[in-house]
Amino acid sequence: MTAYARTLRDRIDERDPDIRAWVDGGKPRSWLTAEADALRERYPRSNAEPATAADSVPERPPLFGVPVGVKDIFHVDGLATRAGSELPPGALAGTEATAVRRLRAAGAIVAGKTHTTEFAYFAPAPTRNPHDLAHTPGGSSSGSAAAVASGTAPLALGTQTVGSVIRPAAFCGVVGFKPTRGRIPTDGVIPLSESVDHVGTFTRDVAGTTLAASILLDGWNGERPTGSADHVTLGVPNGSYLDQASDVGREAFERALDALADAGYDLVRVEAIPEIDEVNDRHNTLVAAEAALAHGEWYDRYPDRYAEATSELIQDGRDTPVSALVRGRRGRDALCDSLASTAADRDIDAWIAPAAPGPAPEGIGDTGDPVLNLPWTHAGLPTVGVPAGDVDGLPVGVQVAAGFDEDERLLAWADGIAEAVENAA
Repeated sequence: MTAYARTLRDRIDERDPDIRAWVDGGKPRSWLTAEADALRERYPRSNAEPATAADSVPERPPLFGVPVGVKDIFHVDGLATRAGSELPPGALAGTEATAVRRLRAAGAIVAGKTHTTEFAYFAPAPTRNPHDLAHTPGGSSSGSAAAVASGTAPLALGTQTVGSVIRPAAFCGVVGFKPTRGRIPTDGVIPLSESVDHVGTFTRDVAGTTLAASILLDGWNGERPTGSADHVTLGVPNGSYLDQASDVGREAFERALDALADAGYDLVRVEAIPEIDEVNDRHNTLVAAEAALAHGEWYDRYPDRYAEATSELIQDGRDTPVSALVRGRRGRDALCDSLASTAADRDIDAWIAPAAPGPAPEGIGDTGDPVLNLPWTHAGLPTVGVPAGDVDGLPVGVQVAAGFDEDERLLAWADGIAEAVENAA
């Protein structure tokens, strides 16, 4: 194994029995050693070593030897997919996900599967928050967020259908990124709601997120925005949307806004998403209807193996009329257009909001409320969540959403935003 991979494997052995981020504790050390040895044979020359004109040995790829955690709804060659469920792994088997293949091609080593709520919905995983084991790490990408937060992986894959990347990233004090809908392929990932499922990432910092995005996103061009960060205008969506935050969450958010204003960012408070209740209902109806379609065959064969919450979702979806499904799908574009129009009218570059209603709830029977993430997911907008201080020792974060397909610009701005709010107090 590389020295780095060996260190992370040691950390998994030391920390994961309490945190339980990894399914079965991750891959065995011998397996990881064999994969690391194969990489060294393929790329024997370090990039620090000068190449000669006759040297045909390829340079090491950007993620050479980096261990990665993969949420257990992604298919990974050689590893069973259980999706946090009681269904037989054989019934869920499929072709390795494109996202996983892209990471492997960049030199990454899959260190193992990370725990997920059942089928990326609400039935909780056994994972605990590394900052306080008595609190949830969030969900559904529970294990991926906790793995990065506990220092047992520098990068992990997750998914977001409502708030399953940005919220756990906030609860665990790491960076979460959900790209524009469709820019990371979702093939090889067990679906929950195909119209709004997104593949996302967890990293320790924005630089790591940007590197991973450059490998994972279709059409990555590395574009940087014109102008400096202090000329970025951030829209604050006041009104019924922001009223969904808790009192302590709202106070933490206002501290982050003060820190941004002190750092030179322009803040524009605007009434946005006034129809938030309608958006929430539309999104939840869409998820239920599409979950019923995606899981129909499995649910007919194994109804007693589904958790109660997931079973209720599927049954509700089966009762959803086609007209409601169509409304939900059309609503995605309508919300995206509405947010873009408001942003253009007020010269807003990106939106900023709390990444969750407050800090992580106590206990692991509840993964927290994704309601503040929902509209950005519904609209398919690229969103990055960064740490923004803490409340009584538990991390809180902010989320920043840019325009559709503006992932590169968002991540170019995110580093400065993260620096400004890191210690908001």
